[in-house]
Amino acid sequence: MSPYSLSAASVLVIRHLSLVRHSLIRASAFLLLIFLPALQAADNISVLGSKPQWSVLEHYQETITRDDFARLIQSVYCTHGFAPDLIEINEKTARIMMNRSAQEFFALRFAANDAERNPVPRLWRPAKSLPAARPGKPLSGLKVALDPGHLGGKWAKMEERWFQVGASEPVQEGDLVLRVARLLAPRLRELGAKVSFIRNSNEPITAKRPDDFQELARKILIKNGVPQPRTDVLDPNEPAKEQTIRWQSEILFYRYSEIRRRAALVNFKLHPDLVLCLHLNAEGWGDPNNPTLTDTNHLHLLVNGSYLAEELEFDDERFEMIRRLLSRAYGEELPLADTIAAAMARETGLPVYQYPTTNSTTKVGTSGYVYARNLLATRLYRCPVVYCEPYVMNSKDVFARIQAGDYKGARAINGLERKSIFREYADSVVDGLVDYYSKARCSRDR
Repeated sequence: MSPYSLSAASVLVIRHLSLVRHSLIRASAFLLLIFLPALQAADNISVLGSKPQWSVLEHYQETITRDDFARLIQSVYCTHGFAPDLIEINEKTARIMMNRSAQEFFALRFAANDAERNPVPRLWRPAKSLPAARPGKPLSGLKVALDPGHLGGKWAKMEERWFQVGASEPVQEGDLVLRVARLLAPRLRELGAKVSFIRNSNEPITAKRPDDFQELARKILIKNGVPQPRTDVLDPNEPAKEQTIRWQSEILFYRYSEIRRRAALVNFKLHPDLVLCLHLNAEGWGDPNNPTLTDTNHLHLLVNGSYLAEELEFDDERFEMIRRLLSRAYGEELPLADTIAAAMARETGLPVYQYPTTNSTTKVGTSGYVYARNLLATRLYRCPVVYCEPYVMNSKDVFARIQAGDYKGARAINGLERKSIFREYADSVVDGLVDYYSKARCSRDR
């Protein structure tokens, strides 16, 4: 969900980087924007981003060795390379570009060795730092925030996360994953976790609405070579809709403003040890009123990483990446994601999703199901984030299971006895969390 940058000094062409599934769902769904430079002309800031507070990184001085920093840069966060002047790794320090036009740099001092590392400042707790689990409560003390993706409800068509087959119940991703979250929460609480919702309704978290972004959308389109942008979308299937103020302002609302507001809730109020982003996948379905159903079905999970060289040109994205690297979130979220992926694979029997391109992802971990990717939520939430993408909503099997709704026990669906797809999703996540935290706490006590 992050934009590209062509240069810091000129007007920036931003193409929306949603998950590959999103580009498949809607052939015209790439967000082609030109985003105006920040008010401070020398700053190069991404969509609706804020000027980075580089002084925050002073708290991370001498918390990481050179070898660990270089390893994370090369194998996790910057796997697609970066401009050589952005990050220079020397023997005792890393020289990180703060502002290219002003030629300002931040100097990060490395710890001489592991024994001399300073403690890492953070509000979340890794598994090995949690208090001992209570009997029968393997998740006791764990603070989990559930983030059901998208919005659903009346917003589902705007988000283009909606399709309907004939007179059947519409499939709306935001509603489906909210149902999963509401099944998941009591299960986690029974196991001792403290659970909060980032979204627990079909209403946005952000107070902004599309109309609040009309003037910005108009300026974006004019800078993008549309001198007299049309106000409204006349035909939702028209490719030229991307050149309308309405379409651009809606994207700014539900994709950027909403996720940034969720991040503020996570970072300044909830302070969880883990965020679970709950989504469903999809293949291209064409006309949402006459969608294509497929035999394809698969599973994958995402953690933060694999920044594109173009993304690292943004001062705020580069700062957020460095801050995340130094927080060591990856060391917790990757084994978590691997363990949850293994549990989901066992429960669902789904094969791994293979990205058709590696231009924006890097496969990580040992399960085969986990990819690193730079998404807005995984980057901005200041704690470990596991982003789940099971099932293909418009696969024939999944569609039938969605239409069957939620139920206890098992029912015959497509000739097989199956539990509710919502409970299968929730159960597999619970199993993965129990597996991970039980083992991590045991290893701590040895």
